[in-house]
Amino acid sequence: KLPRMARARRAVSRYHPWNAGEQSSAFERSPRPAMNHPDLRAFGAANPNPNPNEKSGKRTIDLGDGSEVVYVPRFLPPDRSWAWFDYLNKEIPWTRPTIHVFGRACLQPRDTCYVANGGLPKLQYSGYQPPAYSWDDYPLLKDILEAVHKALPGSSFNSLLLNRYRGGSDYVGWHSDDEKLYGPNPEIASVSLGCEREFLLRKKPNKSTQSQAPSIGVSTKNRKRPRESHLDQHSFVLKHGSLLVMRGYTQRDWVHSVPKRAKADAVRINLTFRHVQT
Repeated sequence: KLPRMARARRAVSRYHPWNAGEQSSAFERSPRPAMNHPDLRAFGAANPNPNPNEKSGKRTIDLGDGSEVVYVPRFLPPDRSWAWFDYLNKEIPWTRPTIHVFGRACLQPRDTCYVANGGLPKLQYSGYQPPAYSWDDYPLLKDILEAVHKALPGSSFNSLLLNRYRGGSDYVGWHSDDEKLYGPNPEIASVSLGCEREFLLRKKPNKSTQSQAPSIGVSTKNRKRPRESHLDQHSFVLKHGSLLVMRGYTQRDWVHSVPKRAKADAVRINLTFRHVQT
């Protein structure tokens, strides 16, 4: 017989479909993660909402030197966002491309899809150039884009990179979205659906010690780094239906990642909106 804690952990990780009699594969209907899992409660307690009267739980962090992060845990309504998750999980033409990292070909550790306005410069990273689908191909994405624009007055996003993390072994390594086509200080808005995942930020080393920036998806855990203070590191649990915005010089001065996590055993879909300069 399993101990009480083991039984509880197994219970919160079980999959409960929309309809009790419905049979679905993991990619047709992902498990809905337990929002009150003890491990997630402990992590969230380290980052309490500083504005209890703010219904969305919005947090703004001044990273210094013109960099800022805004996190809104309750951005999308739960009733609609689960339906949107199911639609995107099934209907988006996901691909897991081969990328080139340090001269070696490898499979990208997550699925991806790219949507953009017509006539924009092509996106390319790690030797991979994704095909650009039209917003008209997936009207739901236009609805989410409209919601993001409404929440961020003055923004004008014209491209969207979608990522799907099938489980805890899928990840994105330390990187910054500092491609030239986004300009010197891009605003980047990231919407999360599905399984909660940890999002990490850390400040780049000083230019005197900074090596070549890592490519997207590359793990740098074995690289030696200068000692960091707690002010140079931040972490968030990106909840289902949440919005995270990086502004100012965040891409110039900081790197971010979504690390592997064994307990993240469900699917997460991430929508990252950017403005491509023309």
